[in-house]
Amino acid sequence: MTEDSGTRVRRWSARAAYLFAAVTIAVPVVFAGVVGTVGLLIVGAGGVVVTTAALYWLLTRYGLLRWASLVIAALTPIVVVALFVRAHLLWVVLLAAAAALAALACARIALRPETSRTTAPELPAARARHPFLIMNPRSGGGKVERFELPRRAEELGAEVVLLTGQVDVVALARAAVARGADLLGVAGGDGTQALVAGVAAEHGLPFLVISAGTRNHFAMDLGLDRADPAAGLDALSDGVELRVDLGRINGLPFVNNASFGVYAEIVRSPAYRDDKTATVLRLLPDLLAGHRGNHLVARIDGTTVTGAQAILVSNNPYGTSDLAGLSRRERLDRGLLGAVTLTVASTRDAVGLIRRTRSRGLTQRTAPEVTVDADAPRIPVGVDGESLELDTPVRCVVEPGALRVWVPRNRPGTPPAAPTIDWLRLRDLAFRGR
Repeated sequence: MTEDSGTRVRRWSARAAYLFAAVTIAVPVVFAGVVGTVGLLIVGAGGVVVTTAALYWLLTRYGLLRWASLVIAALTPIVVVALFVRAHLLWVVLLAAAAALAALACARIALRPETSRTTAPELPAARARHPFLIMNPRSGGGKVERFELPRRAEELGAEVVLLTGQVDVVALARAAVARGADLLGVAGGDGTQALVAGVAAEHGLPFLVISAGTRNHFAMDLGLDRADPAAGLDALSDGVELRVDLGRINGLPFVNNASFGVYAEIVRSPAYRDDKTATVLRLLPDLLAGHRGNHLVARIDGTTVTGAQAILVSNNPYGTSDLAGLSRRERLDRGLLGAVTLTVASTRDAVGLIRRTRSRGLTQRTAPEVTVDADAPRIPVGVDGESLELDTPVRCVVEPGALRVWVPRNRPGTPPAAPTIDWLRLRDLAFRGR
């Protein structure tokens, strides 16, 4: 049987990955010798450890120690490079690093899925007769007006309400349902999206996402075009339906994630809006040392984590390479929450985290329910970017398939996540024909 072009590309990419990996190992041995190679590894690894430790002290100390840590963190890479130059080995390091990057790139080409994954199966979507859209003119730096979203939506038969001042969007959505709206939608941030999505789920109505916010994480995971919010309106004339999950935290809906601990405490500070960097540097040492903030206890599918400094609970899990919920989720219909807890109590923990070792300070789990308790009756929680205070224990659950999202039939889609590098799989592709 003749192999197709895609299979040939994957096979030769796997072979190239092994070739570049061999070059990565051979270059320092050939040009620096075994002793020189060991020296390179010691200096390089030592530089990473010292820099990481200095950055940890920068974030966890005040005064003179903080400034000294900043100097060490800045100077260490320079010293490492200087040592390589002095030993006439900098070019060896750069060549080996280039070969390693080439091996990684080839491995990802070889292992990437042959077809892009979908957030959820597509279902037929009928035409909405009375769509109701809420638009926030302030979101995303004025995307609503810049892309003429109200005019375009009204031309498609939608009723549009622009948010001005403090408005109860849940009450707006419920009033629209009472008047006969058969679709609810939002052009705004993820926090507003979540509130209206909750109303749509309660009434079994389809929900329309228009990517007019700043980050638009939910839109990204739905495969929408974040660069062109107006493209989301195509779902009103030629759309398909995705049944996706909806998260609930103490009964409130969320579409992305809820964060506890350090991030929630910092965002709650009134000074955060005016000067984010200064606020983080001022609050972080006491938060990491446990002198400020609440003592958290997370219960995740039979696992209890005590004293975590940061907890992230997401509506479906993020990729294992993403600890902060800043990336993307491959699926939104698994019926599970993702849970990440982080405890960095020492320099050793910080180094272990940077090296991505599975230390006891990091847990990543999936579960249908996550409970977070604390030593206070109420705690700050960041829910889809909004700062809230919720009663403890805080209960997070997922409602499988609760949300009927309408998206355009033609959309960019969700690119497959970067594959995990599996050298055994690469060997099979390169040399065994499978």
